[in-house]
Amino acid sequence: MAKKKRQGKDGKPEKSAKHRPDDAREDYDGDLYALQVELVKLQRDVIANNRKLLILFEGRDAAGKDGTIKRIIEHMSPRDTRIVALGKPSDRETSQWYFQRYSRYLPAADEIVLFNRSWYNRAGVEHVMGFCTEREYERFMTTVPTFEEMLIGSGITLLKYYLDISKTEQKKRLAARRKDPLKQWKISPVDEAALKHWSDYSKARDAMFARTHTLHSPWHVVCANDKKLCRLNVIRDILNRVDYDGKKQKLTVPDTGIVFPFDPVHFKSGLIAS
Repeated sequence: MAKKKRQGKDGKPEKSAKHRPDDAREDYDGDLYALQVELVKLQRDVIANNRKLLILFEGRDAAGKDGTIKRIIEHMSPRDTRIVALGKPSDRETSQWYFQRYSRYLPAADEIVLFNRSWYNRAGVEHVMGFCTEREYERFMTTVPTFEEMLIGSGITLLKYYLDISKTEQKKRLAARRKDPLKQWKISPVDEAALKHWSDYSKARDAMFARTHTLHSPWHVVCANDKKLCRLNVIRDILNRVDYDGKKQKLTVPDTGIVFPFDPVHFKSGLIAS
């Protein structure tokens, strides 16, 4: 005799456990916990071997950089982990060598540093919004590969991620941000102009990839429309690309449909939002 399906309060068949929202949440929480344990192992190895790890996060406004970084550092040592999220430069900083403002925050031995936006502001926001001259922009694009090669040559492990979302998803997230009283601090004039300048930001992103994706310092693109998949797979990719003792290899394999090295073919394939 066929087993009768359990009924919910509305008289309809109850969903199987694997389709319940709470189970999906448990899957995410369980995966995140296992990956955060691996991150702690990674940090212990960085400290034990006097290593220096630098991770850059770039991407559209509301792409999920804050949330992704928060999950990465949640259980890491605050003494050996730093987040750098710089505001508008001062008049003095504007007069400095461009990279000077960022250089002071680079990791020393035993440290992991995460930049929530980095020197690539010049390739994106500053260029699109007219906050730098064309000459300053060209100078940056020409010299940044050499700057990063110098960092790597000094012993820094450098990872670069670009979180990519669709225009529809960005519009939805920016609207939700304006309504949420806990996220008012995230709203800025640049935020408000994000959708208006969507095409300009796309062109700036594409030029950045084309001119600063190098063999020694490649870009990895993250399809970030799904925040949870974005967070889990960024962590997997970090763990996959950095060696450390005690690594559980099966846990550290990212979904290559979510995180992947930049390649011009992805513009045509639709993996990168146009």
